[in-house]
Amino acid sequence: MDILSLPVRPKPPKPQKQKPPKQPKPANPPKAKRQETAKPAPDDPQMMFKVGFLCDVYQERSIESGAIDKVITRFPPEPNGFLHIGHSKAIAINFGFAKQYGGDCYLRFDDTNPKGEEEQYFVAIEEMVKWLGFEPRRVTYSSDNFDRLYALAEALVERDRAYVCHCTKGEVIAQRGGGEGEGKPRYACPHRDRPIAESLAEFRAMRDGKYEAGKAALRMKQNLDDGNPQMWDLFAYRIPEKEYRRHHRTGDKWRIYPTYDFTHCLCDSFEGITHSLCTTEFELSRVSYEWLCDELEVYKPMQREYGRLNVSGTVLSKRKIIELVNKGYVRGWDDPRLYTLIALRRRGIPPGAILSFVNELGVTKATTNIELHRFETSVRRYLEVTVPRLMLVLEPLTVIIDDLDDDHLEMVEVPFSKNPAYGSHTIPFTKTVYIERGDFREVDADDYFRLAPGKTVGLLKVPFPITATSFEKDPSTGQVITVHAKYEKPSDGSAPKKPKSFIHWVASSPTHNSPIKATVRAFNPLFKSNNPAAHPDGFLADINPDSEQIFPHAMMESGFEEIRQRAPWPAEAGERQLADADETDSATKAHQATPGPESIRFQGMRVAYFCVDRESTKDDLILNRIVSLKEDVGKV
Repeated sequence: MDILSLPVRPKPPKPQKQKPPKQPKPANPPKAKRQETAKPAPDDPQMMFKVGFLCDVYQERSIESGAIDKVITRFPPEPNGFLHIGHSKAIAINFGFAKQYGGDCYLRFDDTNPKGEEEQYFVAIEEMVKWLGFEPRRVTYSSDNFDRLYALAEALVERDRAYVCHCTKGEVIAQRGGGEGEGKPRYACPHRDRPIAESLAEFRAMRDGKYEAGKAALRMKQNLDDGNPQMWDLFAYRIPEKEYRRHHRTGDKWRIYPTYDFTHCLCDSFEGITHSLCTTEFELSRVSYEWLCDELEVYKPMQREYGRLNVSGTVLSKRKIIELVNKGYVRGWDDPRLYTLIALRRRGIPPGAILSFVNELGVTKATTNIELHRFETSVRRYLEVTVPRLMLVLEPLTVIIDDLDDDHLEMVEVPFSKNPAYGSHTIPFTKTVYIERGDFREVDADDYFRLAPGKTVGLLKVPFPITATSFEKDPSTGQVITVHAKYEKPSDGSAPKKPKSFIHWVASSPTHNSPIKATVRAFNPLFKSNNPAAHPDGFLADINPDSEQIFPHAMMESGFEEIRQRAPWPAEAGERQLADADETDSATKAHQATPGPESIRFQGMRVAYFCVDRESTKDDLILNRIVSLKEDVGKV
């Protein structure tokens, strides 16, 4: 059975490289057999915690060593935007690490910068964590600790390890050896050695609103001779612009706010975090992280850093996505062509497929740079064994089987999957069926094995094949609108000759609600290159004009209704938990917990994988293509 491909913009052929002939390898002496320790299976969802980097991190501070009683981690996003695919790695690592060792993981909102923080981001972040199948032991907020953080800031001043600075941004850069003619010697801020009492009074004046933004800030008194920039008197508190002073949770109480460098390690300490896992961009910050805990004599968590996940061929920055939305290139933050987590969910990517992808990549200190097609390949493998199959026709072409009676009806049994556990269903086969327009040619060819005049093909699961006899065209467009065929059922009852190919189809049978009509949105990469930001005219100039194809007249067989009722497909990760809640909780809670329409997933045989879009209504079904059945050869 061949696979249909959607029309795509072809790539120019790549030049063939001449490879030098391989030289024979010298024979190696036989090695003595050694006893190997058991390794986890390649598809083990916890594999990345059992071997390698994260296993080594645990061994540094393990329960077995007596260093800790329980593993406690945290996922600390800033609530100023929607999570993207890169965050899925951080979620999987922090929650998965705690789960692997029987511990707890907190979802902590790092809400220390009122600018850009909105309720929708708090809600969406927690929703995405749960969608991925993780339940935070607690949901906490850095802002809950503002009073405690302020008290520690005063304590740091009193210990002569912090001071109030009035330097401009340019002056601070120069003090650190930067600015015009970079590479100059570093030197101290002129306020660094002011008396403790003076700094304390000035810090309180900052708190009470004496200064405007940029006129004063609290800096930590670290070590300017250290080669690590994270020890060059980092800022601990700053004054935001007036329009950004009101906090989402604390209102107008505070005129000053702590920085990430001051807040992060202390909140980790307050919460008893044992393993503070973050990306390598914070590796240099580990020194200042530990310095601050030591100076304040508080519990010191262990910070370790792993390589972040980057995906090429798209944009993940908040600023660029806002521009795409505002200029109408995409429908919103959840447009299926984007790589925010809410967009991937709407596109139909199962949460389990994302976790499987992260696990498949593994975790090291090296940054992981992935092209879109590799992600889609992983998703495709996951869907192959987790979703049912249906017949769907994107561009229907009517076929009338002339030698069947007008009321001819055969009920054909079709399995939902190769896996018998998925069950089967029956669909009608009638005089009129619909096939893909691409499965018929007006003129036959020796290398063509689908339907053409005089050519015989099988209809999937139908007992006997059909042979095209003639066709009709629309005189105004010249397009074929109807194909006439005959049913190749031997009159003597003998077995029919097996056709060379089989095609999918959908029958016309109103009494069986067949066909089910739908609009299909087939998504291609939003950008033409792997690095949109590198385009000389800006990333918008790299937009792919064929990033979305609409098929407004698609048809499905009636088995879709059973697939809809049995969703989610697959019942894994967060969608499984939602489905369980739907069955056991109260009516109100169950309604809120019901998995979304994107959990209705299936393979359209010979076409692609699909899910139901959230814009669907009772009378207007909209399907999103998740991924094709195989990587498109001519993909942009």
